[in-house]
Amino acid sequence: MPRTLRPGQRSELYVVDVLTGEHRLVFTSLDVLFEAPNWTPDGDLIVNGNGKLFRVADELVEIELGGVPDINNDHVVSPDGSTVYVSADDGHLYAVPLAGGPGRRVTNDRGPGFHHYLHGVSPDGTTLAYIGLEPGITNVWTIPAAGGTDVQVTDDEHADDGSEYGPDGKWIYFNSERAGHAQLFRIAGDEVEQLTDDERVNWFPHPAPHGSSIAYVSFPPGTEGHPADIEDVRIRLLTSEGIRELTTLFGGQGTMNVPSWSPDSTAFAYVAYPLDVS
Repeated sequence: MPRTLRPGQRSELYVVDVLTGEHRLVFTSLDVLFEAPNWTPDGDLIVNGNGKLFRVADELVEIELGGVPDINNDHVVSPDGSTVYVSADDGHLYAVPLAGGPGRRVTNDRGPGFHHYLHGVSPDGTTLAYIGLEPGITNVWTIPAAGGTDVQVTDDEHADDGSEYGPDGKWIYFNSERAGHAQLFRIAGDEVEQLTDDERVNWFPHPAPHGSSIAYVSFPPGTEGHPADIEDVRIRLLTSEGIRELTTLFGGQGTMNVPSWSPDSTAFAYVAYPLDVS
């Protein structure tokens, strides 16, 4: 079932300018718990909510998904802007024309216990990076965007998530508990590099299209997984000069699950879920 807002809660979509640090409130909803903002190449923002996908304008404008089952909060747009790839609640990935039209299933049947969770598309648009969930195990996988043979990228007992291509197409960025708790990594073939090493629980690395920095979500120490409605969730930027704190919010799951940078790398989007306790 899609997530819903709690009494007194709202969804707030922000865009932050990484040069000035200014946070601009773009859209608020008291009705729809929307999640996972990302951008089309021409600069439109899209989010998911209620099992559907929406463009953000003066209101949420539904994108026709062409018969695809209800979706979760993992969706990416092809580099040419023609296609949106989504993770559906039936455990499969689908390709849908962004202008509307029939959906096409991309993924293969790997048994009833296997689920696909999409996080990235290669810069040339040919390959999708996803998390394969088997009972008790998550690993990074890839599959041709046109459909074809899956390739398993990681193969260990540590929980991996958030697999996303870097702008050079060589590295796949992801978070993993192989360091004891979730930290950020990147992998290319047999080469693995750890990118963060601190006491906080770090998720969903999003490399800027121009390669200048990595935006990510940081949970308090001791957090298990990436739950919703957590205080002291931080949006951070990892640069060549170190970690830059951008904001602290009430949120977590849904705040920034998918590639969230603007096409020109000057800004990225996130969602907060403030709760009026009064």
